[in-house]
Amino acid sequence: MLRSVTPHTATFGRRDRDERFGGERAGSTMASNAHVAIDGPVASGKTTVAKRLAKHLGSLYLDTGAMYRALSLAALRTATDVDNEAGLAALLERVPISIVPDFSTEIGYRVFLDGREVDDRLFGSEVTAVVSTVAAHPRVREGLVVRQRAIADGGNVVMAGRDIGTIVLPQARFKFFLTASLDERVRRRGAELVARAIDVDLGALRAQVVERDRLDASRPTAPLRAAEDAEIIDSTGMDSEAVVATMLRRIAPVAP
Repeated sequence: MLRSVTPHTATFGRRDRDERFGGERAGSTMASNAHVAIDGPVASGKTTVAKRLAKHLGSLYLDTGAMYRALSLAALRTATDVDNEAGLAALLERVPISIVPDFSTEIGYRVFLDGREVDDRLFGSEVTAVVSTVAAHPRVREGLVVRQRAIADGGNVVMAGRDIGTIVLPQARFKFFLTASLDERVRRRGAELVARAIDVDLGALRAQVVERDRLDASRPTAPLRAAEDAEIIDSTGMDSEAVVATMLRRIAPVAP
């Protein structure tokens, strides 16, 4: 069943706060699961693949990047300095962000910020320019990791992001790291933006992707990397259905 996720209303006990980046909680509630963690760099195709895989498996679907983009948009709207970690953490607690799974949409979900749908604004150049900065703050990641784990506690989930297999769901039963060549990823992101009627300068877009890769891989908190037990899939030249089929061949023999 599709469920609305409203992160700001969730409440958590001391263990959730103290062990949110590993330890007993990260393993104790997820030791027996069929969660799927899909990580990868920007425009690697993980969002589309995760959405389609979730439909195949009948699991919940969550693109965690939407949470960081929604908070980034909220920061821009409220003139909150994206370098101000305390201000962003306070904003996360104050402004309602809801992710509503909806497979009828292109991205597989709807995002609501303070009660208003904002899907079409999440991938604009202004949000893209600051989301890596917002996502690099430890207190921001801590707050959203708690919310992401709470979603997984509610049932099997296919979760896409940059630190799912390493930080959010380290005990996920199935882990994949999806990548593709730089040229392929720029082409994909450009096509996505054009489909949303957003003007694209491919040279500028390529520079943005390169810079996003650098920031994601070099941040001190939860940097982008493949989990040691993740299966790495280079999707260059593959469509999303081929990638999903590859994942299902790994999952089907051992899934309950």
